[in-house]
Amino acid sequence: MGMLIDGRWHRDDDGLVDADGRLARPQTQFRNWITADGSAGPTGEGGFAAEPGRYHLYVARACPWAHRTTLFRELKGLQAMIGLSVTHWLMADDGWTFAQAPGVVPDPINGADTVWQLYAAADPRYTGRVSVPVLWDTRRATIVSNESADIIRMFNAAFDGVGAAEGDYYPQALREEIDAVNARVYDGLNNGVYKAGFATRQDAYDEAVEAVFATLDWLELRLSGEQFLCGHTLTEADWRLFTTLLRFDAVYHGHFKCNLRRLVDYPALLAYTQRLYRHPAVAPTVDFDHIKRHYYQSHRQINPTGIVPAGPVPPFGR
Repeated sequence: MGMLIDGRWHRDDDGLVDADGRLARPQTQFRNWITADGSAGPTGEGGFAAEPGRYHLYVARACPWAHRTTLFRELKGLQAMIGLSVTHWLMADDGWTFAQAPGVVPDPINGADTVWQLYAAADPRYTGRVSVPVLWDTRRATIVSNESADIIRMFNAAFDGVGAAEGDYYPQALREEIDAVNARVYDGLNNGVYKAGFATRQDAYDEAVEAVFATLDWLELRLSGEQFLCGHTLTEADWRLFTTLLRFDAVYHGHFKCNLRRLVDYPALLAYTQRLYRHPAVAPTVDFDHIKRHYYQSHRQINPTGIVPAGPVPPFGR
């Protein structure tokens, strides 16, 4: 992934793994919120009001965390209000870049060649990981947030008063249940596949892969009797899960060695993923070429040759 130290870029492939061979994902550091009136959100400082045309979103199509934010941009009809730039799939010596390639959308705001330049522009002394998504404020010339879980909640509600599409994916009555489902799915599956894939010791891998499939088994049982994770209501919990399920057979099963079973071996989960995939907000956000090329070509510590496998064919179309 790479990181900045006092605003200077350093390529670092091993910095996410601790001495015990386990993934140690760092906390995101930009945690401001866009709110309807610019008041402070749950974290960070105030001054970020919901104004059409003020904000710009930087994502990688390959990244499941960034994928969440592009889904909510579509779901809430924010395409004309919030600009979008898309990185190259390859995360190499310069991390995420805007090198010319099919599907890449350059940066029209800062003219950045790399995502790390955005972090350095926001904070010239920034020390930390450089990740996507990045939500940028063009007025204050800084990063609002680089935390996907926060960004989707901003998109869900902050722009409702200035023309966002109808729909509340974090309804008050279901918030406790949504938060509980999110917590289990994040630890066991969203982040769990990464804990398995980046493990450098057998016990760390065994522990992680067991949790991945325990979570999938739990989800299969839950969805065998329900339309969505929280009953008949489509919520953010479903979309947070979806971006991992979409990638499971294509990359996590093989590349991250989560190969006890495939998504296609779970009838309820497969039908659920296919149903979500057919939602009209999804197609503009998915690029399987970016997804597969990123994982197999960027993680050379896992796949040294960079060979991208021919299969499997995604079980819900391209």
